[in-house]
Amino acid sequence: MEDASAYTGKAFRRIIIVTQRAATAVKAGARQRPRHRALPNAEPAAEGHLVVITGLSGSGKGSVLKVFEDSGYYCVDNLPVDLLPKFAALIQPPAEITRAALVIDIREGQRLETLPDQLQRLRKGKLRVTLLFLEASDQSLLRRFSETRRPHPLGAKASILQGIAAERRVLARIREAADLVVDTSRFNVHELRAYVTDKVVHPDSSHALGVAVTSFGYRHGVPPDADLVFDVRFLPNPHFVPEFRHRTGRDPQVAKYIRSFPQSREFLARVTELLHFLIPHYIGEGKSYLTIAIGCTGGQHRSVMMAEEIRKALKKDGFDARLTHRDMPRH
Repeated sequence: MEDASAYTGKAFRRIIIVTQRAATAVKAGARQRPRHRALPNAEPAAEGHLVVITGLSGSGKGSVLKVFEDSGYYCVDNLPVDLLPKFAALIQPPAEITRAALVIDIREGQRLETLPDQLQRLRKGKLRVTLLFLEASDQSLLRRFSETRRPHPLGAKASILQGIAAERRVLARIREAADLVVDTSRFNVHELRAYVTDKVVHPDSSHALGVAVTSFGYRHGVPPDADLVFDVRFLPNPHFVPEFRHRTGRDPQVAKYIRSFPQSREFLARVTELLHFLIPHYIGEGKSYLTIAIGCTGGQHRSVMMAEEIRKALKKDGFDARLTHRDMPRH
């Protein structure tokens, strides 16, 4: 692992320039800003808010930083940790910029160890500080590194799995100090955006429990992020009705066919009743997100129809239920 002293040359100068531009923007009434710009309709914050995003490489820190950028936060990627106090001083009221989000991660080297202590000192002032830690399962991280074909930042001499394990050890203390730990392997990009917005950007308006309902086909595997799984393969299969074979459960005629069976109506009533019982208890235990997976053989008909109906029932009861069909054709 490289020490902070290794940040020399062009790379380090670019980081210093970004911070200097931030200072110039504040002093000049925000006339100049880097490429991260607040939305025109972004409301000014009543108090200074600094969000520090950190976590495992490949866990989605860049995607989360964009959430804050789109919400009007002044954003900087890869800020040296030693510049954190100076940067924090620039965003406190009555400054023009009062909300900022920074990514500080393993690229910082050994100086990253000082991050918890620096944040603790900042919290003694008037600035509201949030430490957001992102992680993901080894399987998800391996897939993401494979897709991007990028080496792990701890070096190319070790395998990706060894790099991930080493990074987990290095970041263990920072993870313990985090205000919010998010496992991004259970979210798609849209769900992650909604979750971070609810929990950090607009916490006062967040729902007590975010619910995702997804349909899937068992032949393609059970969704790894599912909390509750319901198997609807006991229902008559529209696949064997020629006129329905190439349609999906969203088709009104297919949905009517599935609903025509008494066991379909009873299943829907019983599952809805079970969820009405479970969800308040999940909320009471502090669970923030619930994924309900409905599965049939191919993920085209029965699971799609049931997922649609369950989501409608949850929405009717006031839950922010999001719907996805993992294996349904997109045409």
